[in-house]
Amino acid sequence: MKILVLSFYFPPDLSAGSFRSIALVRELRDALPKDATVHVVTTMPNRYSSFAMPASELQTTGNVTVTRIHLPSHKNGLLDQSRAFFFFAREVRRLLKGEDYDLVYATSSRLMTAALGAYLARQKKVPLYLDIRDLFVDTVKDVFPKWLYFVVRPVLSIMEKFTMNASAHVNLVSKGFAGYFARKFPNVALSFHPNGIDDEFIGMPIDLHHEQLPEDAVVTVVYAGNIGEGQGLHEIVPELAVRMRGRLSFKIIGDGGRKSKLIEALRERGVTNVELINPISREELLCEYQQADILFLHLNDYDAFQKVLPSKLFEYAASGKPIWAGVSGYAKQFVLDEIENAVVFSPCRANEALEALSTLALRSVVRTEFIEKYRRTNIMKLMASELIAIGNASRSKNLADSPGKKT
Repeated sequence: MKILVLSFYFPPDLSAGSFRSIALVRELRDALPKDATVHVVTTMPNRYSSFAMPASELQTTGNVTVTRIHLPSHKNGLLDQSRAFFFFAREVRRLLKGEDYDLVYATSSRLMTAALGAYLARQKKVPLYLDIRDLFVDTVKDVFPKWLYFVVRPVLSIMEKFTMNASAHVNLVSKGFAGYFARKFPNVALSFHPNGIDDEFIGMPIDLHHEQLPEDAVVTVVYAGNIGEGQGLHEIVPELAVRMRGRLSFKIIGDGGRKSKLIEALRERGVTNVELINPISREELLCEYQQADILFLHLNDYDAFQKVLPSKLFEYAASGKPIWAGVSGYAKQFVLDEIENAVVFSPCRANEALEALSTLALRSVVRTEFIEKYRRTNIMKLMASELIAIGNASRSKNLADSPGKKT
């Protein structure tokens, strides 16, 4: 069996798609028979220009081969990201010309990688397994300028329809996406395997003897992740920092398309209790989590984000630290139902955020049930078994259609 894995990001890149892809590839590597192969096609690290890590263009380990494509430099702007993806798509088509597979797998948050997977699966006449991490067509109406949304919406809708109808199976990382798919693609076979907790975070030391901080202590609040329009940090952090000067100290770790806007908002308000740190390795991130008093999460106040489930919640929860989350919709209910010692507030509402903060216990807890339920390896085992079942069926069909063909 030959499986093609398409992921725009892959380690050592830092992103939810990267971590998800490597976990799945490891499970496939261990579960597949010796004569089966997995071909990962991805990019050279490009998630953040401020975090550059070396990587090989071609890497083979056992039955897994990783091919990385060099992209034009970009800084997470809309136009340069689009240019980078179309370059990637062109190179993938060239690279895979004449290659045969039994299954195409694609993980995608912005639809483009999923559409490329659909094109390749149709071209090679094999099943497509999609892992959908965001509803891009639903999201762009909020994050794109209105004029641009009305221009691109018809094209994106056609692309989305083509992509989903080309799939044999679609996994959704959030059950909040279910209604959207039931309405638009009722005949697509679905599963719900969310993001999970990687082993690095499961082994994190948790100080259960941490006492309540003195009233005059400065509380350290850590946010780690993307700094984009979707997170909307520029809409909430400056206000919270000003109002809690002398009581809270923020550490914002990451990069993204709205970092400059956040910097500008902090400067305009004369904020001195927010430290901005460029992306760091996961090992360094573990240390930052351990030193934090509170972990902070925020999504912008857009209708589309009512359906999402941020991947960051899983590693935050594994840390045992108190969680302060500005989320709504499905994510809000998930936090309230699943995560102990976590509070939520409506996005971009500073008053509500401070009210929620006042109810948060500044102590660590061990969230054993949550960790066992959402351990990444367990989730990926289930996904890998689905892929292998579809791949085996495809391989059997290929052999029946071409008895002399080796796969």
